[in-house]
Order: sequence, then C-alpha cells, then structure tokens
Amino acid sequence: MKTAAALLFAAGAQAFAPTAPSRSSTALNLKVGETAPEFSLVDQNGKTFTRSKNKKPLVVYFYPADSTPGCTVQANAFNDEIQNIRKEFKADVVGISGQDVESKQKFAEELGLNFSILADEGDEIRKAFGVPKAAFGFLPGRVTYILDKEGQCVSVYDNLADAASHLDKAKESLEALPAQKAGFELPFELPF
Repeated sequence: MKTAAALLFAAGAQAFAPTAPSRSSTALNLKVGETAPEFSLVDQNGKTFTRSKNKKPLVVYFYPADSTPGCTVQANAFNDEIQNIRKEFKADVVGISGQDVESKQKFAEELGLNFSILADEGDEIRKAFGVPKAAFGFLPGRVTYILDKEGQCVSVYDNLADAASHLDKAKESLEALPAQKAGFELPFELPF
C-alpha cells in the first residue's frame, strides 16, 4: 500500500513539475522563406512605420519590455551599430514590444536611441509573427527576424537569455544577403 501511495504521489508531482518546452511548442510561425506579416505601428516619435513601405532589408526584433536590463542591453547594442548597419548593409532596424508609445518615448530618451521602437499594444503583431512565449510561457519572447527588401524572412534568431547576441546574428544574416547596389542600374552592359 505504501508503494502504491508513493507511486501515485510521484506521478502527481511529475505532472506539475516544470519541463523543457517541446520543439513544437516553440515553433515560430514566420519561417525563413515566408513573407513577413504586414504591420503599421507607431514609434517613440509618433511616426507610423509600415513594413510594406520599407524598401530595404529590415531587422525586426521583438523584445519583452522597455527599460528592463536585457532589453536595455539589446537596444544599446543595436543603437551602437545602427549607423554601420545603415551604411554597410543599406538596412534598418525596428524593435517591437507591447508597451505604449509613452513607454517607448521614455525608453528611447533614456538610451538616446537612433532607430524606431514600435508600440505593439495588445501584442497583435507579435502574435502575427508567431513569436513564442519564453520562460515556460511567463514572458514575451525575444526573437529577431531579418527581412530582405521584399519583406521575405531570411533568418530567425530566438534567444531570451543572451540579448546582446541578437546584434551579431542580425549582422551575420545581413552579410549573407546579396549586396545592395547604390544608385541605378543600366538595363544593358557597357562595352568598356
């Protein structure tokens, strides 16, 4: 009888023990090769950013919350490299989280951000991209998507713990994109 009770207790305890998430529970809805969902969101300056109006490669990074330690590290990392990303890769960066525009204004001002952070109140765009929850579903996830100039996803990076690594992964993915040519292109080859 003691053995049966111990087995029942162990089985019951096992049912409520935290487990590592399965592969299927963290599957990202937006996959490499797919076109990113359309979105228009307001940034910290009150300007609306629309994905389809952007005609250059785009780093779209989702982060849990403004003014938190990891998110501050991530935003500072992108801010430190934003001019290089724009010059070398002819790309831009947007950060997205669920706080309102007022929170974005405060966060951007605290850090002196030179790129748009967008207010996704209600997490509609986070859900459209299929960004998984992290920490057993308790926190919004930290995922970075690299989109080419047509809005097609070329890379997905999911890592909640190492916020700074998102910059390196983004730059690696941007490097792999075909070079963006400046100016115009002739529809024929010159003979010299």
